[in-house]
Amino acid sequence: MTVIPALKASTLKEVLWETLIDLRGNQMPANRADAIAAQAREILRTVKTQLQVTNAAKRPVPLGIVEFS
Repeated sequence: MTVIPALKASTLKEVLWETLIDLRGNQMPANRADAIAAQAREILRTVKTQLQVTNAAKRPVPLGIVEFS
């Protein structure tokens, strides 16, 4: 069983680098690496949207986003 660490920007970066290294070493199929990259893009897109809404509403940045970064 794999333990999933807390979702943080640094953790996401590490997972993406490990995925790239595994892909280059032929240790991971390309479709799995693509799925991981797609999920990372969605996470970042969601954070960006949350920041834009927060900025438009002139509210403080939510704690969840601060913890993520």
